[in-house]
Amino acid sequence: MSESEVHKLYRVGIIAAFTTLAFLGTAIIRVPIPATGGYFNLGDTFVMSAALLYGPLVGGLVGFIGPAAADAIGFPQFILATALVKGVEGALLGLVAGSRQTTGRTVAGLVLAIIVLVGGYFVFEALIYPGLAQKIPFFGVTDFKAALAEIVPNLLQGIISAVLAFGIARVLGKGSGV
Repeated sequence: MSESEVHKLYRVGIIAAFTTLAFLGTAIIRVPIPATGGYFNLGDTFVMSAALLYGPLVGGLVGFIGPAAADAIGFPQFILATALVKGVEGALLGLVAGSRQTTGRTVAGLVLAIIVLVGGYFVFEALIYPGLAQKIPFFGVTDFKAALAEIVPNLLQGIISAVLAFGIARVLGKGSGV
């Protein structure tokens, strides 16, 4: 096996491991948010950790796959929003933090990831899903008022996940600027 093949296999393993962790963090730790039918979870911790440790491709894939797969268990109406929001969250965090991370770049990336999480879900729940629901009733799960009610829980979820991811990346980053 060539060095390139070993590197690709390693990357696939990392993606699979973090996708599984993001799935479990989303599926197992679920605190319902009655206003929207959504839920608070810690899956973002692993999306953010993957992005900090392995960059935008891994972070984006982990975000796109893991939490959305968890939504398939009981919350399929949120799969579209989750896949896109968390995929963008992971990819942007990996891009902003970069391969030569400093504490400042890492914190800036985490703040951006929280903004993407909160803002992305707000846009989906306040605008996109109500619009889709006019043609596809399956998406009629939320509205502007419910989206407002979810801002604080999503912000809390993002902050807690960012703090945990910062710690994980610092411990596992082996001397990086994290």
